[in-house]
Amino acid sequence: MQVGKLAFVPATTAPDLVAEPVRRRLTEGLWVAEIDPTLADTAAFCEHYDVALEVSANCVVVEARRAERVWYAACLVLATTRADVNGVVRKHLGARKISFAAMDTAVSLTGMEYGGITPVGLPDDWPILIDEGVLAQEHVIIGGGVRGSKLLAVPAVLAQLPNAEVLAITKAD
Repeated sequence: MQVGKLAFVPATTAPDLVAEPVRRRLTEGLWVAEIDPTLADTAAFCEHYDVALEVSANCVVVEARRAERVWYAACLVLATTRADVNGVVRKHLGARKISFAAMDTAVSLTGMEYGGITPVGLPDDWPILIDEGVLAQEHVIIGGGVRGSKLLAVPAVLAQLPNAEVLAITKAD
């Protein structure tokens, strides 16, 4: 499947291109393409590979706290939007305080590279909050768990991940 300058192949045929935790969740509806790891950041990736921001989605890891309890969740939003972490996400998770997880923490807990973290292959007990705008796309491009690849996903496949929930989590402009 061709998107911009990238040719994607079924991810199940090229598992070596993704991080180990992602390999366990490869299924039909996911394709993978190798990219230059120095271009993993969304803006650079989209510009270099001629991919519209509207089909790219970012996965951010958040750290939630309430009393002594600390837990983690992921938010998946289109690259053209931002997750309302301190409003919608915090309230939905029932957290008193929420912040973006520290880079070292996110990498350690996910087994993925920073800049390549994806909802595919996250720990089974993590809530995965997917913005409804992602589901409105035919396909979205997300990280491959490493900076050297991207996954092309049918959004319905993402909505079927363990603990995935679809809701409006972006900030209203």
